[in-house]
Amino acid sequence: MSREIEFYFDCSSPWTYLGFHAVQPLAAELNATILWKPILVGGVFNAVNQSVYDNRANPNPLKHTYMLKDLGDWARLYGLTIRFPPTVFPVNSVKCMRASLHALDRGRLVPFATAAFEAYWAQDRDLSQDEVLADIASQAGLEWGELRAALAGETLKARLRANTEELIARGGFGSPTMFVGGDLYFGNDRLPLVRAALLAR
Repeated sequence: MSREIEFYFDCSSPWTYLGFHAVQPLAAELNATILWKPILVGGVFNAVNQSVYDNRANPNPLKHTYMLKDLGDWARLYGLTIRFPPTVFPVNSVKCMRASLHALDRGRLVPFATAAFEAYWAQDRDLSQDEVLADIASQAGLEWGELRAALAGETLKARLRANTEELIARGGFGSPTMFVGGDLYFGNDRLPLVRAALLAR
């Protein structure tokens, strides 16, 4: 039986930055295929998880302090740099995630998303700005003029909406969400369970 991980993600999530980097060596180790599913996590929150906004507006100080430590611990474990919160937070990631679909079609999803995650979480750059996206596209080997034209069309918009609605329909409520078979796993820290599920297949 083939091993597959469906990985629903939005580059605006710090936990997804961590999970994106960690899931790739896991998949390589177990000879699993990753099916990348760019989504708009804000659309998920609006539909099924609006408590996220309440938590941002009135964070529990003890939980917030621990979250900062937790992010730092995971980043060090993975050898990543993370700056939280970025200057622009939350960021409007809609164009970035539509661009991820364009990159996926051209076999450049991993380099594009890697550059996007690094730009936002390590370099504190605003993913909503065209000049930032143009630089990310260049790093991923994509032509900015072609990408900009695709972003202005309806196809990428519809596909991103469809991926987001698909995740909601499957019971998802945030990013990163992974599926092995029909089983849902949410969050970077669930990767050991993803590994166990893959080994069981």
